[in-house]
Amino acid sequence: MKKQFLLFGLLIILFSACKKTSFDAPKQATIDDDKIKAYIAANHIDVTKDPSTGIYYKIETVNSGPHPTLSDTVQVTYTGKMLNGTVFDTESASIIAMSDVVKGWQLAIPLMGADGSTPYCRLRLIIPSALGYGTVAQTGGTVPIPANSVLDFTIDLIGFY
Repeated sequence: MKKQFLLFGLLIILFSACKKTSFDAPKQATIDDDKIKAYIAANHIDVTKDPSTGIYYKIETVNSGPHPTLSDTVQVTYTGKMLNGTVFDTESASIIAMSDVVKGWQLAIPLMGADGSTPYCRLRLIIPSALGYGTVAQTGGTVPIPANSVLDFTIDLIGFY
């Protein structure tokens, strides 16, 4: 019986001594923000940081029409790329439910107006990894997106429904 307790105690010590890897969200946010700042400086990009969300954006073409909400479906043309310049997605006149887009889009698209006229509203959006795909690598597309990737989008809002 003593041997069983000794063995059990030894197993507890061994398992508790194992280093568990855990994701440190604040540390990743700092890493992302540093990457974004360096990217902006290196590429002379004129964007504003929203301090409450951490997204960097600029409405490049303003349209004073109504703004979409999270319950809307939007029609957009967009290009998404990683900070290394690799384009991972480009769509023309795509119709997407706001509930199906990454959190960064959900925060930024409502800033855009659309009234069906041209020029459409154009947004430059740089989002930290937590507001994109986070810790989950995306391998289903033509270009894989590594986990914890900062994403850079140019989005034209054509309309919403």
